[in-house]
Amino acid sequence: MDTLITPQGEFPLHRYPVRSRETLRAWDAADEYLLNQLAEDDLLSGNPRVLIINDQFGALSVALHSLQPVMISDSWLAHRGLLNNLKENGAAAEAVTLLDSLTEPQGVFDLVLIKTPKSLAMLEDQLARLRPHLHEGSRVIAGAMAKNIHTSTLKLFEKNIGPTSTSLAKKKARLIFSQLDNALTPAQDKYPSSWPLEGTAYQIKNHAGVFSRDSLDIGSRFFLQHLPESLAERDIIDLGCGNGVVGLIAAEKNPAARLTFVDESFMAVDSARLNFQAAFGDSRQANFQATDCLSGLAPDSADLILNNPPFHQQHVVGDFIARQMFQESKRVLRRGGDLWVIGNRHLGYHIQLKKLFGNCEVVASNRKFVVLRARKP
Repeated sequence: MDTLITPQGEFPLHRYPVRSRETLRAWDAADEYLLNQLAEDDLLSGNPRVLIINDQFGALSVALHSLQPVMISDSWLAHRGLLNNLKENGAAAEAVTLLDSLTEPQGVFDLVLIKTPKSLAMLEDQLARLRPHLHEGSRVIAGAMAKNIHTSTLKLFEKNIGPTSTSLAKKKARLIFSQLDNALTPAQDKYPSSWPLEGTAYQIKNHAGVFSRDSLDIGSRFFLQHLPESLAERDIIDLGCGNGVVGLIAAEKNPAARLTFVDESFMAVDSARLNFQAAFGDSRQANFQATDCLSGLAPDSADLILNNPPFHQQHVVGDFIARQMFQESKRVLRRGGDLWVIGNRHLGYHIQLKKLFGNCEVVASNRKFVVLRARKP
């Protein structure tokens, strides 16, 4: 565990989930820049009402917890990481009001801090939701690593909030300053978006932060062509469900199955819920859960898990999420249950699956993707 040293104090912080031999910190230079800027401009005096958006592991919220800020994030992991770090620093969980990305905050805020997300669509949606909660004197400051701030990023602030400028870069991080323009007529929030699922009568709804928000991605398209079919009653989990398209088609191919949709994104889980209910109405029931991989799901409770693993967490790329998904799938599957995985051929998931399950079969493959099946012995 590392210690974040700021003008507001020193705070030991963990990433979440906590892993042995962790090489990455729970904050970045943009977090440090934001907190230093607050002290330099004396923005914390007078007990301002503070809103924090996209605080990944709680660095900003923990440092400012004495002001009882509101923190909004689409990430279940971010919520859990913040709660863990508040406890680590002797602060009450109630010191920060936690909201998911679809819950409207109350009232207006004097100071808004934003860690700009990887998705421009997510940023656009967040800024549109933010605007009604600003007053003429509100200070809006966003932070990110300089390489992730583009002209398109700044245009979103100008279009939704008002005049926008940037700071000089420090430690490869940069700040964005935006001022409310009451005369500005911002574009209407266009999310959730909607698009037709090819070859079906389904109209797929996507909240802003969900992968493949305009059309079916080519990996999922290949996966859908090879999903297993059965008339048996069984429990199926769409793990890392995104908008729920894989689970939706699995429900169609397995009419007696009970479906569970799981993702760490609140927007993803709600997108899956909207799409399943639009497809089946009251004729089928399903469970929808935001959590870390399969955390909280009972052991030996699933017959089939369908998984298209992500290979990044915000700007961090790696196979650590896939490995965790595979390990937890083995725990949750019943004996004889199957894990089906779609992935790029070069990722080599078959090696991990064979080592973990003792078996791995190629169900289908093309030049780019491979569908794999591992069975719990």
